[in-house]
Amino acid sequence: MSRLGAPQPPSPGGEQAGISAGVGRPFLDPPLTPLPFPGRRLERSREPRLSGRRMPWQGPSMDANKKVDLKIIIIGALGVGKTSLLHQYVHKTFYEDYRTTLGASILTKVVAVDNTPLKLQIWDTGGQERFRSMVSTFYKGSDGCMLAFDVTDRESFESLDNWRDDFLEKVIPREQDFPMVVLGNKIDICDRQVSKEIASAWCKEKDIPYFEVSAKNNINVAEAFETLAKQALTTYKGIFESYLTDSIKLTPNDKPKKSCC
Repeated sequence: MSRLGAPQPPSPGGEQAGISAGVGRPFLDPPLTPLPFPGRRLERSREPRLSGRRMPWQGPSMDANKKVDLKIIIIGALGVGKTSLLHQYVHKTFYEDYRTTLGASILTKVVAVDNTPLKLQIWDTGGQERFRSMVSTFYKGSDGCMLAFDVTDRESFESLDNWRDDFLEKVIPREQDFPMVVLGNKIDICDRQVSKEIASAWCKEKDIPYFEVSAKNNINVAEAFETLAKQALTTYKGIFESYLTDSIKLTPNDKPKKSCC
């Protein structure tokens, strides 16, 4: 139950925006700023595209000192702690009471990975089945995906296949090696229903890094986000280099034809 009327503490810092005000955040947070329409990346510049993917365009070479925007999305069943994980990572805070996320809300965090400054736009999505079709519209433009489940809820773990398949079906392009990590949350609770061995085996089969985490006690939360950010950056750089190579590559068919006049 939310404690209505409680005084609001000062904001712990960080930028945030949301799909709808008053949704998907701890009840103490200030209202979120509505986005113009679902699925749009914040502060997005006009960039060339190739095969449906956002292409990094920064001139003839990638400037390591230029900040890169990456969109990270957190998906999973209702009540697994996605909002708690996000606020622990961005604000280093944990609240016992959260409102259910309807749609999506966004927090941002600036970090440095391999000496490259990154602005992570992290999308916290709702886990209700009746809103699944709406949540899937937020997948577009994602650079990395975080799958979360509750180790004390067997059903939330068994639903990971559906969440992963739904994401890979809708993301462009459809890549099986898309940057992704799995988080088993609430390891601080003794009554667990999913063992570490079972979860690790599922992730190993699909070649996805697995982290046992606790949003409440801040265990492995930063490590999980940073691993995903590094994966996303590596993919981003690979796409950039591929695009740059293709753009300057000349073949016999590319050579200008001589005019007959």
